[in-house]
Amino acid sequence: MRKTILCFFAISIFFVQMVFSQSTPNFVKDNFIKIDTNIKMRDGIQLYTVIYVPKEMNEKYPFLLERTPYSCGPYGDTSYSKSIGPNPKLMKEKYIFVCQDVRGRYMSEGINLEMTPHIKNKTKKQVDESSDTYDTVDWLLKNIKNNNGRVGIYGISYPGFYATASLIDAHPAIKAVSPQAPVTDEFEGDDANHNGAFFLMDNFDFINYYGAERTTPVKEYSKSVFNFFTKDAYSFFNNLGSLKNTQSLTYYNNKCSIWNEYLQHDTYDDYWKKRNIRNHLQNIKTPTLIVGGWFDAENLFGALKTYETIESGETNNNCKIVMGPWTHGAWASTEWKQYASHDFKSNTSKTFQDSIETSFFNYYLKDKDSFNISEATIFETGSNKWTNYNQWPPLNISNFSFYLNEKNELTKISGNKNTADEYISDPNKPVPYTNGIYASRNNDYMAEDQRFAYTRPDVLYYQSGILEKDITVVGSITANLNVSITGTDADFIVKVIDVLPDNEPNFRNAPKGFQMAGYQRLVRAEVMRGKFRNSLEIPEAFIPENMTPVKINLNDVAHTFKKGHRIMVQIQSSWFPLIDKNPQQFMRIPEANPEDFKKIMVKIFHSSNINFPVLQQ
Repeated sequence: MRKTILCFFAISIFFVQMVFSQSTPNFVKDNFIKIDTNIKMRDGIQLYTVIYVPKEMNEKYPFLLERTPYSCGPYGDTSYSKSIGPNPKLMKEKYIFVCQDVRGRYMSEGINLEMTPHIKNKTKKQVDESSDTYDTVDWLLKNIKNNNGRVGIYGISYPGFYATASLIDAHPAIKAVSPQAPVTDEFEGDDANHNGAFFLMDNFDFINYYGAERTTPVKEYSKSVFNFFTKDAYSFFNNLGSLKNTQSLTYYNNKCSIWNEYLQHDTYDDYWKKRNIRNHLQNIKTPTLIVGGWFDAENLFGALKTYETIESGETNNNCKIVMGPWTHGAWASTEWKQYASHDFKSNTSKTFQDSIETSFFNYYLKDKDSFNISEATIFETGSNKWTNYNQWPPLNISNFSFYLNEKNELTKISGNKNTADEYISDPNKPVPYTNGIYASRNNDYMAEDQRFAYTRPDVLYYQSGILEKDITVVGSITANLNVSITGTDADFIVKVIDVLPDNEPNFRNAPKGFQMAGYQRLVRAEVMRGKFRNSLEIPEAFIPENMTPVKINLNDVAHTFKKGHRIMVQIQSSWFPLIDKNPQQFMRIPEANPEDFKKIMVKIFHSSNINFPVLQQ
């Protein structure tokens, strides 16, 4: 349970702190003065803030601020953290490091709204995360001596959301902001839902921790909402059945406001729209560094869409994006050379920390170093190299479509619009998202071998011939499906896969008995809850057995399918228990009863195609 929770708020950060503290256990205490204080916001609420001021007073220092819902402990003037700041190199640069418990979390007063809606044209007493950041910065400038008047803000995941919020109505002293894997839109593509499909397993665990109640500020939350343990997540959630059973006496039991809200708001209504920070990212002029990971199971969407929104709103901005071969927050780890079966041949996290992140803050906050990186610094998987682009996605692409045919092939020729492949989708026997038995989410699933799935009768697969040259795909792959179902709703999951040749050698440190030969490596996958195919706001039932178009935009990739490989596409209607079960009847899924879950026949017509944005060589 605890392992799953830590994954959500950048387990790699804790790892780097542990490793770095082992080599320099007293660095922070020897070099910084610690101040614990409360900062009063404009509405009178006080936010607990921990400040580390360099002992050397021979120069003025900028602030580096992180606002977090995950605790700024250890608390107390005499209790020092083993490491501070985004990375070890920046810690040794010596900034005034500030960490703040956000409103309603840990030692701060107030009520936490998870993703606080931004308020446009606020009155003097109205508050949101932008105003809390503004008030914090203003207090720091006036009350902490020996500062140089400049502030940088950073954060990963939820702290990334708070970093994004600081860009709106920004305090003029904020000179550099780095939202990293920022939570952005929890209905369209971040933690809670993807295209309206509820991410059951992760949220069931995470909200159990995050949604625990408190009556006063606390150093530690005494307990989660309920006690929970399983060795086999697939069996547990399959036996749990309907989503409404999460509200039983054993589990949430209507005791958690966030969980109640998630189940209540099952369409893209005002609840979600108000929490979509992208709606307010207009005319952003503050230098901004967006960071994300290609294997981020939580907030890949958030990084890409935050950058996209800032770019579309103001052409004269100063926003850069870095996308690396990382899981959630892995760029903060001490070392990141491998993931799943990928061998990246270099320490990608250190490259980012030393050459990009440190230079970014040093340049804008200290007038030190240089910072002249490209608009987009992108790690290309498959070829395992860093590439630079003047914009993301790059301009020099050609759209290339593969069609499906009855021979399980991806072809350049459009298929017969009247023929189709079919499968039975049974919500009581859903397709697992991973191979094997796991107590919590398998963090390798985003690059996992898909051979466990393609032999199932409820999974369709199509593959190309052997590639005669390298094909580099950059940007969003689009699946244009023509489908029919015998029910009135269904999920559609599209997986794009790199099929390795039969003579592929094993990667470094491969487990004994592991074979890369013929490996079907997942490159990208996405789900569309069918009733939201035309609108996330207004769900629409399928007409049984009518051919219906379903378009699915997959999150961006930067991947080279090497010569000698094949490209495969798999299509299925469940991805369990990553996403919740669809009854396959048009209804409010959180209210479904056991008898509402129906088997259906799904047809995928051969006129369907998958569009790849291919880099021109």
